[in-house]
Amino acid sequence: MSKIGFIGLGIMGNPMARNMVTKGSELLVFDIAEAAVNGLVEAGAKAATLKEIGESCDVIFTILPNGSIVKDTLFKETGVASSIKPGTIVVDMSSVTPVESRYCYENLKKLGVSFLDAPVSGGEPKAIDGTLSFMVGGDEDAFKAAHPFMMQMGANAVLVGGSGSGSVTKLANQIIVNLNISALGEALVFAMKAGVDPEKVFQAIRGGLAGSVVMEAKAPMIMNRNFNPGGKLSINHKDIKNVVNTAHELDIPVPMSAQLFEVMQGLKVRGLMDDDHGAIVKHFELLAGVEVTKGGE
Repeated sequence: MSKIGFIGLGIMGNPMARNMVTKGSELLVFDIAEAAVNGLVEAGAKAATLKEIGESCDVIFTILPNGSIVKDTLFKETGVASSIKPGTIVVDMSSVTPVESRYCYENLKKLGVSFLDAPVSGGEPKAIDGTLSFMVGGDEDAFKAAHPFMMQMGANAVLVGGSGSGSVTKLANQIIVNLNISALGEALVFAMKAGVDPEKVFQAIRGGLAGSVVMEAKAPMIMNRNFNPGGKLSINHKDIKNVVNTAHELDIPVPMSAQLFEVMQGLKVRGLMDDDHGAIVKHFELLAGVEVTKGGE
């Protein structure tokens, strides 16, 4: 049986790793949070250092907050690459820039190691029930070898193209998701301020063209004032920053994403980065002087 490394046991990584254990993978896990590691050990995984994961595992999954942490985890003196075996496959499921993904690909390739950028979509609920979607960049043979393990965590995985393609796809996904949440928030505030029950507006329009997976997930949370994070504002703020920075490097105009980034900057100043990204609505509530609630009261 292949030994699998799993690095990063946060909101997403924890349930993803648990699904792999439940479905029979022999997992070596690492996180800076000792409690998270202990919880996975109780579920059947084994705790390990980064060096031990590098020297013992055939496939290594990472899901970490940003590209700098991914690069440190792989390439610092005591990182995974210090002991990694040729033929190993590293699958990074973090949301990073395409430039960061290509850096990892090229530097691991020198060691005879394959690298896939494979960010996921679906948030915490789909991480828990094992129905995430993987958008993957890298070499086809590595993708085919890692695919069965991805399917222990997800329902779909698509090889989009070469190295960096998965990260590009994830950024495109984040543009759509976060601008959709922003439009939803503005619309619910509009209804509330105009004196119409937002819940009834939601029920009236959810089956039409305005309806979406985002609306189904976020409208009830907003109206119930539930901002417990399935996807933290801080992570999505970082993703939209990556969109804007990557777009500038490639001369791609992204005026709506740029404006959304500034909206998120305002939410950061207000100390809301640990809220769910449904809290984007709070920007529009502040402007209009209302708070969206069921019943419009």
